[in-house]
Amino acid sequence: MSASNTTSTHPAAFLLMGIPGLEHLHIWISIPFSSAYTLALLGNCTLLLIIQADAALHEPMYLFLAMLAAIDLVLSSSTLPKMLAIFWFRDREINFFACLVQMFFLHSFSIMESAVLLAMAFDRYVAICKPLHYTTVLTGSLITKIGMAAVARAVTLMTPLPFLLRGFHYCRGPVIAHCYCEHMAVVRLACGDTRFNNIYGIAVAMLIGVLDLFFIILSYIFILQTVLQLSSQEARYKAFGTCVSHIGAILAFYTPAVISSFMHRVARHAAPHVHILLANIYLLFPPMINPIIYGVKTKQIRDRVLGVFLRKDV
Repeated sequence: MSASNTTSTHPAAFLLMGIPGLEHLHIWISIPFSSAYTLALLGNCTLLLIIQADAALHEPMYLFLAMLAAIDLVLSSSTLPKMLAIFWFRDREINFFACLVQMFFLHSFSIMESAVLLAMAFDRYVAICKPLHYTTVLTGSLITKIGMAAVARAVTLMTPLPFLLRGFHYCRGPVIAHCYCEHMAVVRLACGDTRFNNIYGIAVAMLIGVLDLFFIILSYIFILQTVLQLSSQEARYKAFGTCVSHIGAILAFYTPAVISSFMHRVARHAAPHVHILLANIYLLFPPMINPIIYGVKTKQIRDRVLGVFLRKDV
């Protein structure tokens, strides 16, 4: 492989090292990773097919769930195939521009997922706190606008990064000590003034993570207040039961991110593979677990899935 391109200052390709320090365990690590990816593909494709095929599920809650499933498919598929190629075939090389594309998809679809989880919190807020206005507020037009806004926000925030990274001179070599092209992992190889990239990356992470999570928590404060005011315990249980799946999805998305961020600050001297494994869990866990959460906890989807298998048995 040529280490650099004669007509540019960036390498022709990077080398992804996988999980440094655990190279001898790559084959074994690939087993849970490939299993999680298979579950993510099967689960999210099943959700999309069921929601698309059943007109009764063309309601705001399920349309947002379809958005979440589509995002999870792209998010996991942007990283896992290359990651498994590293583990199975030691295919570490990734073209420079392919690396930037992977980074763009990885970060932009993570931002989209956060936006959809916020939209789902808004859906639950309207359904429980303003039930008489649910159909008039959450119209098809508004759902489309929310989806477009989620995409526009992510693309707007992430588009500058590939262009900024393309302009750097990479004098620290082409080796990325990671399983995929993550923004800061690429920035560390660049020479010159990278302060803007550092500040911009932190600012976007804080803006998206803190702001979206704040409004999600605020929605659930209002929801909890409304639920506690209901007259019967059965009504309270039923109302809050409609939020269980969404709360599970929120925890699946934000918990690994918070743990990973916490570890970076309090355990800076921990072995690199610890941080990389946590980062991989952040990518793998939500796409795998979300279909299971909604499949088990949402009666309408559970009934459709069981109906498919029962029809096959008849």
